[in-house]
Amino acid sequence: MIRFLGNIEAKTDTKGRVFIPAVFRKQLQAAGEESLVLRKDVFQDCLVLYPESIWFKTQTELRQRLNKWNARQQAVFRQFVSDAEVVIPDGNGRILIPRRYLQMAGIESEVRFIGMDNTIEIWAKARADVPFMEAEAFGEALQEVLGSESWNHNGDWTND
Repeated sequence: MIRFLGNIEAKTDTKGRVFIPAVFRKQLQAAGEESLVLRKDVFQDCLVLYPESIWFKTQTELRQRLNKWNARQQAVFRQFVSDAEVVIPDGNGRILIPRRYLQMAGIESEVRFIGMDNTIEIWAKARADVPFMEAEAFGEALQEVLGSESWNHNGDWTND
């Protein structure tokens, strides 16, 4: 199973090509993932790279939750898949980010790749330099989510 972790800076060239960080490329190669799917994040002004197998699982999960005979739900699915594009790394490990995606994410040159579990986010560096949450709000959010649980002596979560 692929689990991306890291926060790595890179630069796009004038054509919009960028090197996928080596640590992420190695994981993709080890998992046999040759194609990636690129789309703008649903909630944030960043791009998301899905390994192709993860994309199809996500797409299948969404399709199963939506009724294709409901016009609004069909529009949701259409919007989700129509904003996606297959990108294949070249022999040097670069992908081409189409101009419209660069514009959607506000990317000019400097980017930050952030490993987000089974996907990789690509942020305009200036946007990623700002904390996603203030420290106090982050602590409160973690307490809210995990506060009813604690670590046991084995390092596993248990409910109190």
